[in-house]
Amino acid sequence: MKLKTKNILTLRELDKKELAEILELAIKLKKEHKKGKNTPLLKNKTLAMIFQKPSTRTRVSFEAGMFQLGGYALNLSSNDLQLSRGESIGDTAKTLSRYVNAILARVYEHETIEELAKNATVPVINGLSNSFHPCQILADLMTIKEKKKTLAGLKIAWVGDGNNVCNSLIYGCAKSSINIAIATPKGFEPNQRVVTESKKHVEISLTNDPSLAVKNADVVMTDTFVSIHNDQKRIKKFLPKFQVNSSLMKQAKKDAIFLHCLPAKRGQEVTAEVIDGPQSVVWDETENRLHTQKALLVSLLCI
Repeated sequence: MKLKTKNILTLRELDKKELAEILELAIKLKKEHKKGKNTPLLKNKTLAMIFQKPSTRTRVSFEAGMFQLGGYALNLSSNDLQLSRGESIGDTAKTLSRYVNAILARVYEHETIEELAKNATVPVINGLSNSFHPCQILADLMTIKEKKKTLAGLKIAWVGDGNNVCNSLIYGCAKSSINIAIATPKGFEPNQRVVTESKKHVEISLTNDPSLAVKNADVVMTDTFVSIHNDQKRIKKFLPKFQVNSSLMKQAKKDAIFLHCLPAKRGQEVTAEVIDGPQSVVWDETENRLHTQKALLVSLLCI
């Protein structure tokens, strides 16, 4: 399958069929990998990876994935590029396009990834921006599909910050026929445009009551309240009400699963008994970053 879109910046670019096929391919590649079979589908292909922000899962999953598929990944921090000396994003994109087959970027401002995509002649993948995190949601949807066997008709409860992960999750739900209830403190709601667009396809509810969101949920998800610095004023707006703990999980369905994109701060957005407990599937979720990145790369680069 070759995607109609050149770039993956938000998840909005994919249609329902394309998203479903990426997930099916990821499941297939995972099964083959477990059997020790890694077909070199991306032989002689090169991925440039630009990191303005630190990364564990994004960097390692893409780098390992390219290796397993027979390709090569270049790990580039901003200091490794002339970006650190003032070269424009546009010029960097045009230059890298002459050398590599695709560009992955993990950036601060979403406008940066948009500028890369505008000027690159090769596919650009958003490895995270302050507005969206599409690669994470591919892994989340794969994990849910593995555990629940289906996606359509499920209910996801998102508790916490309506952040970049939440925004891409809304798009993912809309394209997978998953209903979503989002509980945030006032002022921390997800992007309104994303919600408005996606409401045309699935049920989306916004609330300030985590118990209401989690009620009868098949999946409970959260993320850190603060991404880098321990902003105590910000944390106080979330705690204790928006912490996912055993009491909150009991309000979901008995067979509900818990997801977290990691890194996690135990004792803040989630308690240890939940993230390390029997309902947690976070380690399958993080492993699936590898398989969905591979499926995405194959879908973008294979003719």
